[in-house]
Amino acid sequence: MAGDAYDTIKRFWEIQDGGDYAPLAALFADDAQVVDPVYGTFTGGTEIAGFFTKMNVEMGKIGATFRLVDMAGDDETAWAQWEVTTTDGRPPRQGVGVYRVSDGRLTYYKDYMNA
Repeated sequence: MAGDAYDTIKRFWEIQDGGDYAPLAALFADDAQVVDPVYGTFTGGTEIAGFFTKMNVEMGKIGATFRLVDMAGDDETAWAQWEVTTTDGRPPRQGVGVYRVSDGRLTYYKDYMNA
């Protein structure tokens, strides 16, 4: 069943597919939290914007490209299965993002990656 969270995460992936992570910050509520398994936890608009700016640099260094494999969601929660490939010789990695949305804005986002 699609809903507000599903639509928001669909937009998230449309932006991410453009290769510039910085605009993703606008999708988050002012008190949102992002939990990344590599870079840590970021709370609030300023920290989240900084994280996505850092992602532009770090993902650019390794030539990372994310691909959405599957997603589902309703009005409040969504998940997305993804795969990332790089140009630095690493094998592709898979993961899942878990998202919470309120009033069309992300309030929580956490990624899990396969080892």
